Amino acid sequence: QVQLVASGGGLVQAGGSLRLSCAISGRTPSSYSVGWFRQAPGKEREFVAAINWSGGGTTYADSVRGRFTISSDNAKNTVYLQMNSLQPQDTAVYSCAAPSLGICMMAMRVSSSYSYWGQGTQVTVSS
Repeated sequence: QVQLVASGGGLVQAGGSLRLSCAISGRTPSSYSVGWFRQAPGKEREFVAAINWSGGGTTYADSVRGRFTISSDNAKNTVYLQMNSLQPQDTAVYSCAAPSLGICMMAMRVSSSYSYWGQGTQVTVSS
């Protein structure tokens, strides 16, 4: 069983930065991907960013590309999401997720590709 714990959310002013962490335990995700998704009130869950753990390949939603950076620390089994130039529209609950099998880059952008989800961390950006 894979467990993911997301942390690092908070309240920040527009233009500010936050770094989210996703600590993974239960199984070494050496061959897997880890994705970040977000869900704002009244909206559907949307893809934010994902990283292929072994190869380091990354993919981003158009809305965050150039502002957010996803990275991994293999020694700590942790994936990070550095969020810069935050805007009020980035306000949401951010969750990290991992699949049960290796998946391709395109599948990394789809929530149904993931089997394990963390509890989410709230990010609020004030204007």
